Amino acid sequence: MSANPPARPKIAVVGAGPAGLMAAEVLAQGGAAVTIFDQMAAPGRKFLLAGRGGLNLTHSEEFERFLTRYGDAAAFLRPAIESFSQENLRAWSAGLGEDTFIGTSGRVFPASFKASPLLRAWLKRLDALGVRLLPRHHWIGWDEAGSLRFATPDGTITETAAATVLALGGASWPRLGSDGAWTKPLAAAGIGLAPLRPANCGFGVAWTDSFRERFAGAPIKGSSFSFADKTVRGDAVVTGSGIEGGAIYALSALLREAVMRDGAAVLRISLRPDLATEDIEARLRRHAEAKQKLSLANLLRKALKLSPLAIGLLHEASLADHAPLSSLSLTQMAQLIASVPVRLVGVAPISRAISTAGGILLDEADENFMLRRMPGVFVAGEMLDWEAPTGGYLLQACFATGAAAGRAALEWASGKAHA
Repeated sequence: MSANPPARPKIAVVGAGPAGLMAAEVLAQGGAAVTIFDQMAAPGRKFLLAGRGGLNLTHSEEFERFLTRYGDAAAFLRPAIESFSQENLRAWSAGLGEDTFIGTSGRVFPASFKASPLLRAWLKRLDALGVRLLPRHHWIGWDEAGSLRFATPDGTITETAAATVLALGGASWPRLGSDGAWTKPLAAAGIGLAPLRPANCGFGVAWTDSFRERFAGAPIKGSSFSFADKTVRGDAVVTGSGIEGGAIYALSALLREAVMRDGAAVLRISLRPDLATEDIEARLRRHAEAKQKLSLANLLRKALKLSPLAIGLLHEASLADHAPLSSLSLTQMAQLIASVPVRLVGVAPISRAISTAGGILLDEADENFMLRRMPGVFVAGEMLDWEAPTGGYLLQACFATGAAAGRAALEWASGKAHA
C-alpha cells in the first residue's frame, strides 16, 4: 500500500487586504489549507477605495531608485521587493486578465484603470485554490493556549493554526477596516510598536477667510514644493483647512515630524520653478517698464502667467509678513514668487490620511517576517513600521511583504509538520 499523503498544513491569514490576500495565494499554491479572517463584511475594502481614481499598482522607475522611496526601511524591505518586483507584480496582474500600462508619470495601472475587476478575478482564483474566507471576524488576540481569538456576530470563537500571517493594515480609513485595533493585543504580547501616525496626509494652514472662500478645492499646478533639503515637482490642492495632494504627500513624512516636534513648519512653494529668481525679476521689470499702468495682478499674469490662485498665495504670504504685496520691490516680489512660505500649523487626522506610519518595529520581525517573540506568527503589509509616498510604492510593498510572509509561513508550517 502507498503511504498516505502528508496532511496540508492549516494556516490562518488575518486581514483581507492586498498583503493578506497575496499571502493566502502563495500559501494555497504551496499546498496549505488557508482560511482568511477579516472583520469587514467583504474583502479588499480599502483596496477598492485606492482604485477609485485609478488603481496605481506600482511604479516603473529603476529598482534602486524605486527602493529609496522606502527611506530607512529600504534595507529591510529589499529582499521581499526583489523577490516580488515591479515586473512580477505586472505579470501577476496580467495572469488575472488585467494587463497593465505605464502612465506618463511612470506609474503603472491596470488597463481597466479600476480595482474591482482585478479584485473579482483574484477572489475567484483564491476560491479555486480552496481558500476559505470568513468575514465579520474581528481578531482580538490569543488565548492562554496560543489559539487565535475572534469576535464574531455569534460571539467569541477560537481557531488554531500551524502558522499565522497577520496583515491587518494601518489606521487610516478606519471605516474600511484599517482601525489599528490590532496594536492592543500585540502590545499586550510584548511586541514593540512605534506609534501609528498619519502618512501621505494633508496639513492645516490658517488661510484668511477671503482666500479660503475663493480657492478651497482649487489645484496648485506646475509648481515645486520644498521643505528642509527635499524638493518635489508636482501638484497640490488648497482645502478649506489647509493643503494636500501628491506633492505634499511626497514631503509628508518630513513635514509631519517637524509639525509634531515644533508645532509648525514652513513649506516653500516655487510658483515658477522653471525660472531662476533673477529671470523672474527681469520679466517683471520688462513688463513694468513697458506698460507702467498695469495693475499688480495684470503684471503678474502677463509677465509670469501666474493664476489667480498663485497670486492669492502671494497675498497670503505678504499679509502673514505684515507687508502688503503692493509694497514689495520687484526684487522682493521675484524672491517671493520663487519661494512662497506657507506655514503649516497642524497635521490632518490619521482617519483622513492615505496611509499610516509606525506599527510593528522592524527589529521585532526576522528576515522572514516572523515575530521573534512569537514563533509561527508572521506579519506583512502596513502593520510594519515603514512608509512610502503615493505612486505605487505602497501597494508594491504590501504585495511583496505578503508574498514573503506567505512563503515563510508555508516553510515554517511544513517543517513543523514533518519535525
